[in-house]
This record gives sequence, structure tokens and C-alpha cells, in this order.
Amino acid sequence: MKLIGITGKTGSGKSTIGKFLSQKLNCIYIDIDKIGHEATSNSSIAKKLCEEFGEDILDNNKNIDRKKLGNIVFSNKDKMEVLTNLTWGYMQNKLDNILSKNDNYYIFDWALLPMVKYFDMCDIKILIISDETKRKERILKRDKISKEYLEKRERNTLDYSKLQFDYIFNNDYSTKTLNYIIDTIYNKTKN
Repeated sequence: MKLIGITGKTGSGKSTIGKFLSQKLNCIYIDIDKIGHEATSNSSIAKKLCEEFGEDILDNNKNIDRKKLGNIVFSNKDKMEVLTNLTWGYMQNKLDNILSKNDNYYIFDWALLPMVKYFDMCDIKILIISDETKRKERILKRDKISKEYLEKRERNTLDYSKLQFDYIFNNDYSTKTLNYIIDTIYNKTKN
């Protein structure tokens, strides 16, 4: 089993790169953020989240509204830690189960990957960076959020140590760059 870790700030293009690379390698692509979304949808975790943060975090269908929850946790590091403590066990169990299948390659994509044990397990560690203005414009459009919400979210992003990575790619969002990144990583896996 080999594990490729792709990280970078939200909107940097890491998910697009991860998905295309997984197709080229014919391997399993895991968006860890989606597992986090699953965790907040889990009924017992959702109940604990409501106990901790109040029922104001629910939408009209009584499901966790991630933007409402985000407004709380992105403003307070202690509350972010509470959210992490309530969801990480679920996420870790799911990831461990995926890895237990022992397939040839996995690609893990997550902005917070360097904070967890899976980062140290990666055979190839990749950081995707991009122009801050373009990246933020992409997020605002993609996530349909306000600039204020984005700034709250940005205050909780990681500062990546470039020394931790095997590859650092500057993504300009062009097809040429996308192909270059994917081909470079693909060729590394074949050596």
C-alpha cells in the first residue's frame, strides 16, 4: 500500500488535482473533509454538537448547518477544538477502515492533513499553493459565502512548513499546470 497526501488551503485546487491523479493511477481518492461532513451528519454526533453549541446550528430540516456551525467554531479556537474532539474519532475509524483494505494506492486530500497521523504515513507529501486573490475568488464563488465568513475561515487555516513536503506546486488553475502536476506525481509513483 502507498499513500499520497495532498494538502493546501481551501480553494488551492488540491481536490481537482487529487481526483485527476486518482483516475490516472486508478486508485482510491479520499476527500477527508467529506468524511468530516459525514461525521456531523451522524445522529449521535449531531446530538452532541447540539448539546455543545445549541440548536441554532440546525437548518429547517433539523440537520447540522455547516455554515452556522462554522460561524461559531471559526471564531473561537476552543470551540473548534470541541468540534474536532467530537468528530475526529468517527473520521479516524472510517479512514483506518479504508486503509485496512490494503489497495495499491490511496490519495488523501485534506487541508488539515499535516495535523494528523496519516500525514506521517504518506509516501509522497504534496503541498498545493496558489495566488491568494484568485484562490479567495474561487472560494467565494464555489461555496457561495460572504467575504466576512471567508475571513473567519481563513483565520483558522494552517501555516504549512514547506520543509515537510516532497513536492510543492504553484497552481495557476490552467490545464497546462494541472497536467504538469499530475504527470510529475504519476511519474514519481512509477519509479
